[in-house]
Parts: sequence; structure tokens; C-alpha cells
Amino acid sequence: MVIHFNVDGHLACGHKGKHLTASRELNRVKCRSCRSTDAYKQARKDQRNNARRVARQAKTTHHAVNWRAEWTERLAAMAGRQRLPRGFARQAYV
Repeated sequence: MVIHFNVDGHLACGHKGKHLTASRELNRVKCRSCRSTDAYKQARKDQRNNARRVARQAKTTHHAVNWRAEWTERLAAMAGRQRLPRGFARQAYV
């Protein structure tokens, strides 16, 4: 059975009928006409960009938090009076 792409209550390919199946889920769409429309291509592009953006933000946030904690632990573990870098308040010496 062919599944069409549903855009705002209408099929992207322009077919009409009461018994046609439609979906907003891009991976389920099988109609070649729907897949070649600008609406489907734009939705696919938006989905791909959102996934990349989320992955990039998760990677950046994780990395940004991690390096500071690791650096603090490394300096705290060093012997002697090692000065912490600027930006660490109320911790002049370890």
C-alpha cells in the first residue's frame, strides 16, 4: 500500500480520495510523487538539520563542562602550592 505525505491536511502529490493513507512521518512515505515535491524535500532537510543541531549542541555542552572539571582535579592532585587559573573564585591555592 502506498503511503502519501500529508501537508496541512492535503497530500503533497495532489492526489485526492477518501481511502488514501497519509503520514507526516517522513520515513513511512512511499509515494514517489510525494517524495519529489518541494514540501517533502524541505521537511526532510529540516529534519536532518535539526538532528545535526541537536547532536552538535549535545557534543559541545558535554565537552565544555567536562574540561573544566578535569582541569580542576588535575591541578588539585599536583603536589605543592599550584595556583589555579583565573576564573576560579575563592581558590587562590590548592
